[in-house]
Amino acid sequence: MNSFELNKIIGAILGTLLFVMGVGFVAEAIYAPIEGRGPGYTLPEPEDGHSAEPAAPEAPAVSLGVLLASAVPEQGANAVRKCQSCHNFGEGGANKQGPALYGVVGRVIGSHENFAYSDAMRAHQAAGDIWTYEYLYAFLAAPKAVVPGTKMTFAGVKSPEERANILAYLATLSPGPVPFPPVEDESPAEGAEGPEPVPADAGAVATPTTTHSETPGEGTPTTSGTGGTDTPAATEAPAQ
Repeated sequence: MNSFELNKIIGAILGTLLFVMGVGFVAEAIYAPIEGRGPGYTLPEPEDGHSAEPAAPEAPAVSLGVLLASAVPEQGANAVRKCQSCHNFGEGGANKQGPALYGVVGRVIGSHENFAYSDAMRAHQAAGDIWTYEYLYAFLAAPKAVVPGTKMTFAGVKSPEERANILAYLATLSPGPVPFPPVEDESPAEGAEGPEPVPADAGAVATPTTTHSETPGEGTPTTSGTGGTDTPAATEAPAQ
């Protein structure tokens, strides 16, 4: 190979490099970001009452006693199918991602054995708070609004009738169902924190206002009474 051919090869290489560099400079000049034009479009602030925080459950249009008196446990059993991936409803069932729920009504909050509860649930356990029908009703509507800090990620059940059906079904998961609240009692308004939990020594052992059987023939509470019972529950509430 003589020097003339070598010069042609070197010149071709240098020409290619210069071409690539030139294309890069041109592209950078065309697509360079434009700065200094001031702030962009400012998103409007959310209006009052429309924050991203979970909404607090609304008070039922009718009393909880009335809702439970007309509730259908079979429909509640169908409604909790969406919960079966996280909770066990059978007697003696093991914990899953959430605690087992047999005997939850009337049980001390956060007290199911062998389950790692959140600090918020353990605080309720330390206070001796009880899963009453009223508190369960509020919790099922918006778990994170009623118990801030709970591990439960479920968004909640918005339909009052569906919640009442679920409570009626949960009431059957016990050898001695807790009586429903009296029909004549008005359900308390449920604020962001939900109804006040009932301490274990202040309402868990209450005397029903009417005579009833500890274990109704059909397995579903049908008589009026207070929200307490002298039959201890066996498992944990639908929470983590």
